[in-house]
Amino acid sequence: MPATRRALLRRVAVGQAEGRTPSLVGAVVRDGGRVWCGSRSMMEDHEPDGDVQYRIGSLTKTFVAVLIMRLRAEGLLNLADPVGKYLDAGEAGQATIAQLLSHTAGLAAESRGPWWERTPGELRPSLGDIFGDRPQPLPAGRQFHYSNPGFALLGALAGQLRGHRWDEAVRREILSPLGMTRTTLRAQAPHAGGFAVHPWADVMQPEPVEHTGYMAPAADLWSTADDLCRFAAFLLDGDDRVLPAATLEEMRVQAAPPAGNTDGYGFGIQILEREDRTLFGHTGSMPGFLATLWVSPDDGLGAVALANTTAGLAVGEVAADLIEIVAENEPRLPERWKPQAGIGPELLALTGLWYWGPRATVLRVLSPEMLELTPASGRGRRSRFRASGDGTWIGLDGYYTGETLRLVPAAGGVAAYLDLGTFIFTREPYGPGSPVAARPHEDGWQPG
Repeated sequence: MPATRRALLRRVAVGQAEGRTPSLVGAVVRDGGRVWCGSRSMMEDHEPDGDVQYRIGSLTKTFVAVLIMRLRAEGLLNLADPVGKYLDAGEAGQATIAQLLSHTAGLAAESRGPWWERTPGELRPSLGDIFGDRPQPLPAGRQFHYSNPGFALLGALAGQLRGHRWDEAVRREILSPLGMTRTTLRAQAPHAGGFAVHPWADVMQPEPVEHTGYMAPAADLWSTADDLCRFAAFLLDGDDRVLPAATLEEMRVQAAPPAGNTDGYGFGIQILEREDRTLFGHTGSMPGFLATLWVSPDDGLGAVALANTTAGLAVGEVAADLIEIVAENEPRLPERWKPQAGIGPELLALTGLWYWGPRATVLRVLSPEMLELTPASGRGRRSRFRASGDGTWIGLDGYYTGETLRLVPAAGGVAAYLDLGTFIFTREPYGPGSPVAARPHEDGWQPG
């Protein structure tokens, strides 16, 4: 609506003015596509549009992570494998692929000097040259420690398994299916120039653009607001040509306790907790450029913000604010309730109250393929379960993630019950005929 569009444009204008950036582009995604794009620049009557390329920095990592998850889906790698199983990674070879994806391998944050973002990749002529004297300053698997060289290894791994460069694999397997024709490894006109703005005076100078060689999978892609809106729509809903929604949910699961300036990190995806809203995506920076893409699955919204300045603008806050403006001014309508086909008597028989000892829980059927177990009241363990095809159900989230839920039918005087990783749920609290794990005391219930 007009008032929402005005609020969105004002947020971009405030960001450009207060952030003292030559230009700033913002865009919003809803219902599978871009619904708004606006910009502001230092020149009147010359605003960039959604087709102008900006360097997106570490947003590149999310593309690499999607590529790695595709390789996992094809059975070409296991996330628990050490990367050294597939390529010569030197002292970093013991880091697992999952640890590299989640920045928990303990690897160095940056490549060996001089600063790789402003120097040509030829200074690091081989993969082994990306690490300095201490490639792993921290123990693996213990904490989050952001590592650009870690994603350089993931790009090399993808290239090794595909038989061509990582960026070519990204183009073929992600960009082309999603229609992202303006996302490239090298700038293509029209594109913005990158600038550094003086911190204490309103003057600026151009930033150099260097091709970073083996470090490119960490931060080297260029893209546009329009293309990144297509990527945001994919991150919200999935696309079976690239990755299904269930795999994207897996990538959004926090892999390590928060640290630094992030609230959490999954597999190539940052997590931002902002008041009552959880955002997923990535920030990015390279000399002369800042970028952010966030999605809010609960709101069905995504936002992109791109700027051509090295520092001074909290571009991540701009993108988050764009989502909040739309969510607050035009909240989406809830899904229309309607009966579901495929829910037969056998599923209905599972619904309702079950008891773990004296604790009441409720089992609901969300769909023919999905169950949900929640406390009947108050706080407690909540999990969803997906049908596995053999009559059992596998936990998807919460305490019971990965655990198996099965119905044990009544037989031989023993009542039917649910077995969830040895936790027994019965229709009565410590009811008669329950298995030993939920058997009542021989004296039964007493007044005290």
